[in-house]
Amino acid sequence: MNFRGRYIPALAVLLGSAALAIVAASGAGAQTAPVTLTSPATRETAPGADGFIPRWLLLEPIGVNGLTDSVVQAAVKKEYFPNQFTVVPHDSDKVTVGDAQLTWHAVDTTNYNVNLYHFAHALGKPTSNVLFWAVTIVNCPQEMRGVRLAIGSNAASVWWVNGQEVIGIYGDRQTVIDDGVSKRLTLKKGANVVHAAVVNGGGATDFCARFLDAEDKPLRAFTVTLTDERR
Repeated sequence: MNFRGRYIPALAVLLGSAALAIVAASGAGAQTAPVTLTSPATRETAPGADGFIPRWLLLEPIGVNGLTDSVVQAAVKKEYFPNQFTVVPHDSDKVTVGDAQLTWHAVDTTNYNVNLYHFAHALGKPTSNVLFWAVTIVNCPQEMRGVRLAIGSNAASVWWVNGQEVIGIYGDRQTVIDDGVSKRLTLKKGANVVHAAVVNGGGATDFCARFLDAEDKPLRAFTVTLTDERR
């Protein structure tokens, strides 16, 4: 897939195939597994009605173990690939982690949350004892002061805005809307880069993220892209 100009729904095809396989394995009459991730079809998108960010670049999972504060912090601070806290990759870019070559995938979610289990399962990748990296760009029409990043994840996760760590939640937990909320911060006019690292122990895994304004209402006055036009 080439995000700049052409969109080939390879991930969507994989997700559809995974859903059909689940149905076949479950027998006649089984419900189709929900396919919640698709390949972006436009250059930019907008947040949902409740402000959740729908578009992300996801890196194929990296093997890790443990969900406590110290173990997760050590896992996300380890350098797996160059500039991992500041990089804005392109769709289909590849990085080498250990002896494995991993690929970045651009996705849109049809729900408020991003289902990492669907993502990894569709690609034939592990879903347990893994670390997922996620990146997106929030484009603001003007400087926005006093906003907060509000997140939820299954399980632990750590988040950065414009290279600064702003929030982390830990332990074996379910995704709850606004489970973790950052201190007040400023989104600058133009592109703001959000990075996330989500660590899953086992079972389902997903995350959700939105910004809250100075009155703690969902922020919607921005667009979402996966490339910074100024870079």
